[in-house]
Amino acid sequence: MLEIGVGSGLNLPFYSEAATHVIGLDPSPKLLSLAREAAAGAGASTELLEGSAEAIPLDDRSIDTVVTTWTLCSIPNVTRALSEVLRVLKPDGVLLFVEHGRSPDARVGRWQDWLTPIWKRIGGGCHLNRPIRTLVEGAGFRIEQIETGYAEGPKPMTFMSEGRARPL
Repeated sequence: MLEIGVGSGLNLPFYSEAATHVIGLDPSPKLLSLAREAAAGAGASTELLEGSAEAIPLDDRSIDTVVTTWTLCSIPNVTRALSEVLRVLKPDGVLLFVEHGRSPDARVGRWQDWLTPIWKRIGGGCHLNRPIRTLVEGAGFRIEQIETGYAEGPKPMTFMSEGRARPL
């Protein structure tokens, strides 16, 4: 299993014994040092790699599951990153994602477009207006299941997509 944007390792304690080996990838050495602490208390064996989602340092078709949580918004070249996810996934592999992104409500979308240039500067490169479903499907995935809706908070920041996709 590969988690893209493992960050400080907040997800690591939630992986069950079914996840026998978790590889966490993140470009930030500081966040990876925090993830090492979280990994110590995790149930699964964990390997942490410093690197970019746009150039995943793993072999083709070597991963059965890729997880992203609130990550696709901040990757500079998200199209390249999803191409890399497709490359490392086994043909029967799965992409699990929980992401915020572009609202289908035109008024909220206009706010997202207006806020994104400012938000990227203060939010670690986060794009509020990325169309998650379109990006995932455009990268060569078939979405098997997706749930969308607003979380609590201001609508431009809280439109969420939670889903499961497989390579076409």
